[in-house]
Amino acid sequence: MSRAAIFFATGFEEIEALTVVDVLRRGGITADMISVTGEREVTGSHGITVKTDALFDEAAFDETDILVLPGGMPGTKNLEAYQPLMDRVDEFYEQGKYVAAICAAPSIFGHKGILKGRKACSNPGFESHLEGADVRWEKAVVDGHVITSRGMGTAIPFALAILEQFAGAEAAGQMKEKLVYTES
Repeated sequence: MSRAAIFFATGFEEIEALTVVDVLRRGGITADMISVTGEREVTGSHGITVKTDALFDEAAFDETDILVLPGGMPGTKNLEAYQPLMDRVDEFYEQGKYVAAICAAPSIFGHKGILKGRKACSNPGFESHLEGADVRWEKAVVDGHVITSRGMGTAIPFALAILEQFAGAEAAGQMKEKLVYTES
């Protein structure tokens, strides 16, 4: 079974983080909610507090297939400031393992040089941080082992794109139907 690590920092965007967790778990992917705050309970950008599954130091990264960075402010800045996570992102990227980010969080990948020569998207206003990327306006972009998305309103397509990488297009299509997700 595939395993995803979704990271929670103070000020995370609740819908972006929890939609990914929900869709992946429904699709049979282990989705670990990991706190980078040193506390199991983390409060999002809209005052919703979530109890995570583990602290960063407790995570089983050797069993993890993808790292997922939700956006939100100041969540994105807090993720980027947490050096152990940034080291892990570098490691996963260099090993060709999946990394994913939504909303403002793709800016982290831009700052790290991960997006150079890749198609990517982000929340409007953060495109200048996608350094070296071929910026797109799609709901979710998969380019090799890097997945990006635009924001809260694209959280389901983002989660489905992740699910497709690990469970296949058919499973993602079936999930889309179960969620009654329609594209307008």
